[in-house]
Amino acid sequence: MKFFIVTCTLFLLTSFQNKREIIIDKREAQKAFELLKEIRRNPLNFHEELNYPKNIKPSAVSLKWNDKLAKVAEAKAIDLADRNYFGHVDPDGFGINYFINKSGYSLNASWIKEKKSNYFESLAVNTAGGEQSIKYLIIDAKTPSLGHRKHLLGLDTWNVSLTDIGIGFARSETGSKYKTYTCIIIAKHDW
Repeated sequence: MKFFIVTCTLFLLTSFQNKREIIIDKREAQKAFELLKEIRRNPLNFHEELNYPKNIKPSAVSLKWNDKLAKVAEAKAIDLADRNYFGHVDPDGFGINYFINKSGYSLNASWIKEKKSNYFESLAVNTAGGEQSIKYLIIDAKTPSLGHRKHLLGLDTWNVSLTDIGIGFARSETGSKYKTYTCIIIAKHDW
């Protein structure tokens, strides 16, 4: 009988220690969105701070907030924190294109052919808030191709065509590798 009690006690302690409290912070997501819009409108005001050329030409497309994309971004931020990974492909092998399409935001069939495809997502972890996530990703110091900068500012043929945005910002105070997780989705429908 004693062995059974000890076993149950250890299980309860283990379960309690692995519990994660993950909170979505919509205010930080909106702050990130507002900053990104401002940077795209007035890039010269940010070129020194964000380490890009004075003559950079972000997309003139005015990004529109999309609730479906925001829900997908929030779900991704939660999943990153809950399952303790950091990457564009989840542990089950699915990329963001799959989840965007599954949400009802229709994508071109060729964009979801490969289950791990990601044409629309930028991720950041351990930032103080949404604005810092935007700045970190635009500086893009650890990505030689500057793919996040191109994505967020719409600097190439593909990214300039993207019109809709959703951002998820999650906080995890216990049990996750990082304290914050940011997912930024800028996408377009199949057209």
